[in-house]
Amino acid sequence: MRILLTGHKGYIGSVAGPMFHTAGHDVVGLDTDFFAGCDFSDLASGIPEISKDVRDVTKTDLEGFDAVVHLAALSNDPLSDLDPALTYDINHKASVRLASVAKQAGVKRFVFSSSCSTYGSAGDGFLDEGAALNPVTPYGESKVRVERDVAQLADENFSPTYMRNATAYGVSPRLRLDLVLNDFVASAFTTGRIYIKSDGTPWRPIVHIRDIIGAMITALEAPKSAIHNATFNVGQTEENYRVCELADIVLATVPGSHIEYAPEGAPDKRCYRVTCDRIRRTLPAFRPQWTAQKGAQELYDAYRTAELTAADLRSNRYFRLKQIQHLQKAGQLDASLHWAATAVEPVAIPSGTN
Repeated sequence: MRILLTGHKGYIGSVAGPMFHTAGHDVVGLDTDFFAGCDFSDLASGIPEISKDVRDVTKTDLEGFDAVVHLAALSNDPLSDLDPALTYDINHKASVRLASVAKQAGVKRFVFSSSCSTYGSAGDGFLDEGAALNPVTPYGESKVRVERDVAQLADENFSPTYMRNATAYGVSPRLRLDLVLNDFVASAFTTGRIYIKSDGTPWRPIVHIRDIIGAMITALEAPKSAIHNATFNVGQTEENYRVCELADIVLATVPGSHIEYAPEGAPDKRCYRVTCDRIRRTLPAFRPQWTAQKGAQELYDAYRTAELTAADLRSNRYFRLKQIQHLQKAGQLDASLHWAATAVEPVAIPSGTN
């Protein structure tokens, strides 16, 4: 397939591009690159790209593609809380418009990176894809709205698929430390402290980014009947943990670390536990390879190799909200998160073939 991958320079996208290419697909990226310079390791080169904000995509940009894999978004709860109206503009409206323009351009498949945060405040019971949605943040609500509105575009020539990813973790060239397992291991390695901001009881399903990407590749290659307007919880049913259990895994991984609880820590409203039986049954070629224990070890090894420091945890490099605020304060991004007229936008990789 010829695939347009939005957000190809992000946390998941910078790993997805090379994985799609290895799977035999022709990949073109699209990214405005808010996080230029926020590298943990070298980005893969050689992927042709369109340097553009996802809000500005045209039909011409999408012509000739078989599929769109849509990752680009304001990517977590703290960042989405910065300006909820802007979150809906980028995460919801621009995503629906992208799907609509893709359909007009003759794109056959649209794989949307949704989230299990759509379940929001859900308690201790296991949730399948038919469970009630109860998002508690603009980020989660934006995902619900995209699923609802893009579903209306589905027809015999256009097949959207909604991948509700569990909370991501894992090493990436564009590392994020605003994700629970990544954060716990980084803090344990650099300071010796695993700091739990809640009371530790909330449930979180977690999934390695390489398994997220593997699920997307499987969906792209599956028969239309299996993925047409279908929703999948992405992860493994066995990989649901309380936050305190994740801390215990990190404690066993990082020598000399200890756990501390925030003095005023309270139960987090975000609490959900999901079953991944549908994706296992419907897309049997998807075989997750990662567990929390294996992922914690990968992260620990990578942090040691990179000589990650406590100062890195205070910088904006690995934190999406901090980097956006940094660019705004520097006058490089305007209030709508478009590059300011005086800003120097990232240099695009020269186009070529994979």
